[in-house]
Amino acid sequence: MPHSHPASSEATRPDRSELRADCSACFGLCCAALPFTASADFPVDKAAGQPCTHLGEDYGCGIHARLRAEGYRGCSVFDCFGAGQQVSRVTFHGRSWREDPGTARSMFAAFGVMRQVHELLWYLAEARELATSAPIDAELREVQAEAERLSRAGAAELETCDPGGLRERAKPLLRRASAFAREGAHARGGARGRARERDRIHAGEDLMGAKLRGADLRGADLRGAYLIAADLRGADLGRADVIGADFRDARLAGADLSDALFLTQAQANAAHGDAKTRLPAMLERPDHW
Repeated sequence: MPHSHPASSEATRPDRSELRADCSACFGLCCAALPFTASADFPVDKAAGQPCTHLGEDYGCGIHARLRAEGYRGCSVFDCFGAGQQVSRVTFHGRSWREDPGTARSMFAAFGVMRQVHELLWYLAEARELATSAPIDAELREVQAEAERLSRAGAAELETCDPGGLRERAKPLLRRASAFAREGAHARGGARGRARERDRIHAGEDLMGAKLRGADLRGADLRGAYLIAADLRGADLGRADVIGADFRDARLAGADLSDALFLTQAQANAAHGDAKTRLPAMLERPDHW
């Protein structure tokens, strides 16, 4: 059973275990609250607030083992950062939207906000885990404390709040944490030719289908980069900042992302790796790999 974030006047030490999805403790919120449109990711349209036809009475997915085969690739990629169980078990104290239909609208709205808050908490916790972030730890802790407070807020506050301001406060701190960590990676960089290859890449760059097989991308700034269908087989992404990078259909066989910065489960789920792909310890190897 998941626990709420500790109520304290100071942010806790980094702990991302509660920011991992536990579908068994959730009321199928992603399957009911979120909309989807018929596309390469979904076979049909579904309106927000309308339960998916495959959502079981026990809130489990009836086709979970064959989501991709059935055309629900979007579901196989999605990750809520633990927002589902937090809203289900903490915000609404275990009251289901099916058992108490009057809570549905509020619960679904709270889920959308909670996912944003938990994603931010994931990044903040990772930033604080980095030894190189020591100079800004107090500032990171302050924003983390506010995000944790919001994660414990009642349904009424969650339903009406906008976490955008909190994200804007966190953004420059996460950039600084990234810069500190990547500076060390650059200092340990490899051959000069490879370093130039890495340094030609910039945040937000369009690298769709890029041929980067075996590339030394240690310390690269890949924030928001479009890596759709990029060939990253055997590449080294040590201390590369990949926050917001689009890894859809990226080929990661044999790639080393074990200490890539700000990599999420959803990004890994969107890519194609293999048994030799190295991921951070906090992430699970996707089933389709």
